[in-house]
Amino acid sequence: MGLNMLTSLTEARRADTTRRYPLPLLAAALAATVALAGCQSTQSNDLIRIDTAQGSKENISSLTGVIEANPSDPEGYNVRGSAYGRAGEFSRAVDDFNTALQLNPRFYQAYANRALVYRNMGKQVEAANDYNAALKINPNYDAAYIGRGNLYRQAGRTDEAFRDFDRAIQLNTTDGRAYHNRGLIYQLRGQHAKAIEDFSKAISLAPSSPAPYNGRGVSYVALNQDDNAFADFNHAIELDPKIAESWANQALIYERRGDKAKASKSYRHALGLDPKYGPAQQGLARLGS
Repeated sequence: MGLNMLTSLTEARRADTTRRYPLPLLAAALAATVALAGCQSTQSNDLIRIDTAQGSKENISSLTGVIEANPSDPEGYNVRGSAYGRAGEFSRAVDDFNTALQLNPRFYQAYANRALVYRNMGKQVEAANDYNAALKINPNYDAAYIGRGNLYRQAGRTDEAFRDFDRAIQLNTTDGRAYHNRGLIYQLRGQHAKAIEDFSKAISLAPSSPAPYNGRGVSYVALNQDDNAFADFNHAIELDPKIAESWANQALIYERRGDKAKASKSYRHALGLDPKYGPAQQGLARLGS
C-alpha cells in the first residue's frame, strides 16, 4: 500500500494492512482496516466521559460544603470543577476553574483541567492556551503534554504531537494515553513494530481501556498477524461492547478469513451501535449485504 494512501486513510481514522485476497477485495479491505482502528483515542480515552455519580447532587453538595467552609482555598473549586466536568456541566466547571485560578494564578493543574473542559466544548484555541499556561508554570507536567499532544494530533500536526507524547514518556508518566497516542503516530508512519510496543505499554498501564487493544490490533493486521489482531479486537469488545469500531474491526478479520456471514453480522452490530459508522457501512457494501 502506498505511503500517501496510508497517511490519508489513517488520518481519516486508522492504519494499514495487507493479506491474501484478490486485489480488488484486498484494496477495499485495506481501506476498511485503516478506517477502523488505530486512532481509537479520538473517540476516546482522552476526553471526559460523563459520570453521573461524580456529578450527583449529593457529591456536588458535599464539595460545595467544603468550598463554603474554605472559600479561599482554590483546591476546592478545582475539585468541584472536575466533578462538574464529569457531569457534563461544562459552563459550571469553567466557572469553578476560573475562580481557582483567580485565587492561585499558578495553579497549573486547574489550567490543564480547564483545558480538558474546553476541548469537550470544542474550544480548541482556549484549550491550547491553557495547556501552554500550565506548562509555562510547570514544564514537567505530563498531563498537559498529553492533552496538548492530542490537540496537535487531531489538527494533523503529528510531529509536534509526537514530541509532546514523547516528552511525557521521558518524564516517566504512568498515564497510558501517552503511549497509546504515540503509538497512533508510529502507526501513521508505518512503524508498526514500534506502535505495537507502545500499545502494549498502554495496555499494561490501563488494562481496562479498549482503545489500545483496537490500536494494537490494527498494527497486527498490518504485519499479517491476524490471529493476534482478532484476539485484541475481541478483548476490546469484552471490555466495552458498546464501541462500534471494535465490532467493525472484528468483522474485518472475519471478512479477511472469507467468513461473510459472521463479517456481515458484526458489521451490522457495529451499525446498530452507530448507524453512521462509515467503515461498517463500507464493509457491508463490499459484502453485498
